[in-house]
Amino acid sequence: MDSIIFDLDGTLWDPIDTVLSAWNSVIRNNDQIKSELTRKDFEGTMGLQMNEISRKLFPTLSYKERQQLVKVCCEVEQSFLEKHGGYLYQNVENVLKELSQNYKLYIVSNCQEGYIETFYKYHKLEKYFLDFENHGRTALSKGENIKLVIDRNNLLNPVYIGDTEGDLNAARFAKIPFIFAKYGFGQVSQFDNEIESFDELLNLF
Repeated sequence: MDSIIFDLDGTLWDPIDTVLSAWNSVIRNNDQIKSELTRKDFEGTMGLQMNEISRKLFPTLSYKERQQLVKVCCEVEQSFLEKHGGYLYQNVENVLKELSQNYKLYIVSNCQEGYIETFYKYHKLEKYFLDFENHGRTALSKGENIKLVIDRNNLLNPVYIGDTEGDLNAARFAKIPFIFAKYGFGQVSQFDNEIESFDELLNLF
């Protein structure tokens, strides 16, 4: 193995409380939405692309209405994350610092453009990663974005670490091993290895 590609939400951090505050601040001003979102609502959308998230959270709205609402929500979310960040899982920076001495580190997420940059900026972690990709920038699936990062950086033996079935499918699509972050938001049907906390990566590598 020469490199590690990470999912973001549910793997490196938990941004839900900040994101929830942002989206609910928008929803309160929308007469078509009768109730605010809950943490459980968001946990059920982790790893999905934005059009899938909007369909799941706002099923009574038309496609156009969902698109408009989510656009505003994402803009407000960005400003909230810039000010408050998210919950960084325990020992993430220490583990990244140690791993980066022996492996090349990357991030691939289904998030919107600018989201990973905000994660970097608030938590000051950019120095540990060599490249990243996301659906918002490329409009590609997570599996395709993993392959893009592999090809772009000439990686020979990468692994992907994530917490959802979508992450598993993306790793299988890219034909690389999958490590399940058991502490995250999702469940998976199979994996090549698993960790119950982020610092367990140091036992694997």
